[in-house]
Amino acid sequence: MTNWKDAYPRPQLVRDKWLSLDGKWTFSIKKTTEAGLPSQPKVINVPFCPESMLSGLNRLTRQDEIMLYGRGFTVPGEWEGMRLILHLGAVDQVAKVYIDGKYAGSHEGGYLPFSFDITELLNEGGGKHSVIVEAFDTLDHKYPWGKQKYKSGGIWYTPVSGIWQSVWLEPVPEKHITSLEIDTGLDWAEIRAYGITEGTLDLCGKTYDLEDVTAEGKPCASVHIDIDDPKLWTPEEPNLYDFSITSGDDSIRSYFALRTMTIEDKGGCTRLCLNGLPYFFNGVLDQGYWHDGIYTPSSPDKYAEDILAMKSLGYNTLRKHIKVEPEIFYYECDRLGMAVFQDMVNNSDYSFVRDSVLPTIGVKKKDDKNLHDDPESRKIFFESMEGTVKALRNHPSVCYWTIFNEGWGQFDADVAYDRLKELDSSRIIDSTSGWFWQSKSDVDSYHIYFRKIDLTPGSRPLVISEFGGYACKLPGYYYGGKRDFGYRKCPDRTALQKDIERLYQEEIEPLKAKGLSAAIYTQLSDVEDETNGLLTYDREVKKVDSVV
Repeated sequence: MTNWKDAYPRPQLVRDKWLSLDGKWTFSIKKTTEAGLPSQPKVINVPFCPESMLSGLNRLTRQDEIMLYGRGFTVPGEWEGMRLILHLGAVDQVAKVYIDGKYAGSHEGGYLPFSFDITELLNEGGGKHSVIVEAFDTLDHKYPWGKQKYKSGGIWYTPVSGIWQSVWLEPVPEKHITSLEIDTGLDWAEIRAYGITEGTLDLCGKTYDLEDVTAEGKPCASVHIDIDDPKLWTPEEPNLYDFSITSGDDSIRSYFALRTMTIEDKGGCTRLCLNGLPYFFNGVLDQGYWHDGIYTPSSPDKYAEDILAMKSLGYNTLRKHIKVEPEIFYYECDRLGMAVFQDMVNNSDYSFVRDSVLPTIGVKKKDDKNLHDDPESRKIFFESMEGTVKALRNHPSVCYWTIFNEGWGQFDADVAYDRLKELDSSRIIDSTSGWFWQSKSDVDSYHIYFRKIDLTPGSRPLVISEFGGYACKLPGYYYGGKRDFGYRKCPDRTALQKDIERLYQEEIEPLKAKGLSAAIYTQLSDVEDETNGLLTYDREVKKVDSVV
């Protein structure tokens, strides 16, 4: 198994020189309302949240506490004269970073990567340096919070805090590529490299010059490439094109894929089309929880294992539900061939009656313009949405965005649709997954658990974005919850296989001819109380042999 510290954290912008800071850090808790020293430091293993390592850690006492992470590092001698960038994958919820005792910067929100140029903060004279991360997490709902609850149970899970993705150092020349934007069609690619104004790109044995397209003082160099004999990306044939860019003293490697997502009239129905052809996205809900690391698997190899397990059952799509993963996850989907329906992470409050009970009894339409009207929370949601698109837009596996799920934090979905369409018009947008539909969305999206699946297609592609959820708790395997939760109980694996086969054959298959474009079964693995996974929570057992 690959250790996290050996896995390059950013597969779409690779440099040869880097240094992982994953591994042992000191960890202590400091009270914000009391004078004196922090708690006795413990040693924890980054990138795993403290809740997964320290027994008895009580999040209910965290309202007036700051988590203090610390470790030393030595800058390799061959990096002398280069800028030094500190990268942090994700820290929940608020982070402040110090280098050699000097303030480097801060970040709010627990799901997106951030970085600081720490060159000027390093003490002179070389030798060992220090990094300290202060993390503060009260599960404040103005920030994205996903499915974390202090009192976990049912569909809500153990909360996490602090550092839960990789931390690493990268040396770069004074002028260097800061980011890439990649757009593709069926036979072309356009690549924009920010931070530089000139350079060359090597692809398939050919060299292309980049053109200076700097605008509004933001350095950028771009190239448009027409592809001969194009090899398209699909889950069945996940073709990738590797390329490199050289600019001055900087050199990076990356990749792209040729694929399009469109909505077209095919066979008398409006359907989702992959590369211009109707495609049925046969998917499973993937919440990204792990029995040993909560938000972080024990090894990055576990992502590929989940993907391959679902492909072996006949699935081609994962709905990444209410979570943004490390970039390695999306790279594995690109490489192995797994389409991703990516959710934005919810913020603001949740109401059991408004968001769950009323829709279950049929109240599924509601004017959302005045819901969750706190200006700061709305601003944070839009900033997080923009950050999610920026972080994931280059991954060809990401085919579909979900803005709001079941009304959680939902506000003015039509405005959110327009803003997301401006950020990315190349993917499908599901504005309101489940219910509380407004006017603007690329699809008609339904969650169906407690009744027979029988829908009438409309003018937009039909998507069942959640269904199933059949529970089967196998004795002798780790769960971590106190209940046996699901939407239908199956006594054993034989019954589960039979019930799932019937569900697909009798309810899903007939809808395909009527225009059903995607169906997302709940879910990939058991999670704490939920025993409705196709895999056990510890991933030791695949409960079924196949799906239709």
